[in-house]
Amino acid sequence: MTFPKKALIFTGISLAGAGLIAPVLAQSIVNGAGATFPAPFYQRAFAEAKGVKVNYQSVGSGAGVRQFVAGTVDFGATDEPIKAAEAAKVSRGVIQFPAVGGTIAIAFNKADCASLKLTQKQAVDIFLGNIKTWDQLKCGKGPITVAHRSDGSGTTFAFTNSLSAFSPEWKSKVGEGKSVKWPVGVGGKGNEGVAGVISNTPGSIGYLNQAFVKGKIKAAALQNKAGKFVMPNLKGGAAALNNIKLDANLAGEDPNPAGADSYPISTLTWILAYQKGNGAKVPAIQAAMNHLLSPAAQNLADDLGYVPLKGGILKQAQAAVKKIGK
Repeated sequence: MTFPKKALIFTGISLAGAGLIAPVLAQSIVNGAGATFPAPFYQRAFAEAKGVKVNYQSVGSGAGVRQFVAGTVDFGATDEPIKAAEAAKVSRGVIQFPAVGGTIAIAFNKADCASLKLTQKQAVDIFLGNIKTWDQLKCGKGPITVAHRSDGSGTTFAFTNSLSAFSPEWKSKVGEGKSVKWPVGVGGKGNEGVAGVISNTPGSIGYLNQAFVKGKIKAAALQNKAGKFVMPNLKGGAAALNNIKLDANLAGEDPNPAGADSYPISTLTWILAYQKGNGAKVPAIQAAMNHLLSPAAQNLADDLGYVPLKGGILKQAQAAVKKIGK
């Protein structure tokens, strides 16, 4: 991102006639850190939250989880659910809930390639380095430059998790994780760092949250489990996320979902809050999170390149916010 180390302060407007709670919220700054994937959505949503200020640092999922475990923030944000070993270190208890959905595009910059359709095997072979030229994809000429994340990233986890589901070769040679040993490519920090590499490098291809596909960057259609080529848009993401069933910790994934309309690399992104020890900040934290899950915020998701939460997943997330206590 352009703001990985720089705090973003979003100031809401105090609610008129809200009794004693508005001054309490106005005095509290809620501090969070984590995933770059949902940062544009969080930026816009928190800016419109009334009566509460949110300082969100977009530092990547790995750093966000570390700060949450260390207790240096009021909430963390991650594109990979917190691991049991990490949660066990949090004596204040963990409240985890999805905040929004999104798709991870295979994005490219190639002037003589107007549109690109990739099979799952081709997608894997690009990032394994087996496909080296655009000629092999029959979409223009010249060498391919692969771009990937250089930092610990939940986006990387979701992307490599899908590649592992697509290909036993990928799973055995590279596997999935927030960080992996890439066979080929150039690294960029955050989704915006990768977007910068792709935008500034003609002939490049990488993976990005759909929200970062703009300007010179185009998204490829990717073949799904049903054999259909699907774009990483709202329709494809919503169809995929409908396959996800959340567990008791509100974690869930489907790295290669069924359905003719499903986009194969679709994921949820999560907020991590503390069950206790929040003190006087409880009303402010709950107000910020309730706004994030409100129709006003979720209705912004599609225009910003995300997939809004609906149905049972949204209700489970809203119920989780009520468990944030002193």
